[in-house]
Order: sequence, then structure tokens, then C-alpha cells
Amino acid sequence: MAWRYVLSAVIAYLLGSISTGILVSKLSNGPDLHKVGSGNVGASNVLRTMGVKSGAITFVGDCCKAIAACLIGGTVTGDRWGMLLAGLCVIIGHNWPVFFGFRGGKGVAASTAVMLCCFWKWALVSYGVAILLIAVTRYISLGSIVMLVLYALLVILLEAHGSALIIAWAIALAAMCLIRHHGNITRLLKGTERKIGQKEKTE
Repeated sequence: MAWRYVLSAVIAYLLGSISTGILVSKLSNGPDLHKVGSGNVGASNVLRTMGVKSGAITFVGDCCKAIAACLIGGTVTGDRWGMLLAGLCVIIGHNWPVFFGFRGGKGVAASTAVMLCCFWKWALVSYGVAILLIAVTRYISLGSIVMLVLYALLVILLEAHGSALIIAWAIALAAMCLIRHHGNITRLLKGTERKIGQKEKTE
């Protein structure tokens, strides 16, 4: 049975490594996402540098690959643990893609899909809080961070029931978000983080 989990993890990682943002940019003759904006290849940077349509396509594409990974993980292993493992691995692949020199996105879109696949009730609660927070503050990064941290706390408190694996899974999900947003956290604390619609400042 162990090979099923290994296979699920590998498939999920490789799916995650397919960068929707880079594909969208190449197909539309867009910029090198590593050299513009935040330098990330996720939906937020695509939105800022290429517009709403490209950003939306990137977000949907990243969500779809994460959902596919979770479904494959659950199907191959035949249990929930395979889905949870695949969910983590697809985010790892998105953040550190083997196909693009391990330079990926921040994993927010992929995480939202994984959240929904694994514990949908707490995903919906976390989405609502994040949307409200973004609407009030206009900080996408703050909403994303709060969404993942809140989701992890809800899963640990209401779903884990003492399971070390689920607790570790939830912590890992939030930790990856915090790691990838370390620069945003610094800018938020300094008051220099860009808001939605705000032009990038030259530093």
C-alpha cells in the first residue's frame, strides 16, 4: 500500500509544478513573471502585471490542478489520507516547481482548492473571513494569510480529534503560506504593502 501514497505524492507534486501563470503568459506573449511585480508566478502577480482576465484564468487553472491532485490522491490510495497527502504535495509543487527551477507562486489558489477538497465546511468559513478582510483592507496578502491560518486552527480544533497526522497536515498548510508570504508580512508590519489597485512603488 505504501507505493500508492508515494505515487499519489509524486503525481500531485508534478501537477503542482505545472505553472498556469507561466503558460498564460507565454500563450499571450506576456512578460517573464519572474522579472516583473513580485517575481512570483501565481494569480496575484499575473493579475497585477497582465490584468483581470489573465489573473482569473491563472487562479482557476491553479485551483483545477489542485482539485485534480486531491481527487487522484484519494482515488489511488482509496482513503482520505491519500487526498490530504496529495493536497500538500500539489501546493509544494506549485510553490517550488521542478519544471521552473523551483521558482513558483505562493500557493494561495492551490491552497483554496485543497482546503475545499479536504474539509469543505471550514474552507467556506475561511473564504468568507478572507473576502471580508480583503474588502475592508484591500490587502490580498493579509486576507490570504488569515484564511490559511484560520483554516488550520479550525481543522485542528474541530476535525483532528487528537489525530497527529491531521494536526501536522493543518500546520504544514499554514506554515507554507507563512513562509511564502514572509516578504508580505514584513511589508504589512512596515505599512509598505501594496493594496489592490495601488501602483507598485519603485524601491
